[in-house]
Amino acid sequence: MARNTDVFGAAQWRSSSYSNGSGGLCLEVADGFPGVVPVRDSKRTEGPTLVFPTMVWSLFVAAVADRRH
Repeated sequence: MARNTDVFGAAQWRSSSYSNGSGGLCLEVADGFPGVVPVRDSKRTEGPTLVFPTMVWSLFVAAVADRRH
């Protein structure tokens, strides 16, 4: 796990398309970091950033999507 540092300071963060925008439980991810996906809590943007290998994040997202169907 890494903390928000200058590495992620200029990152363009995006929320899930399933987020309702009302401050609920939501994650933000940043694109543009080869091989990894930075993830943070949208309610605590100054808090820690978790960094996952791209393949691991892709498997997680696919598993979540499969449970919706």
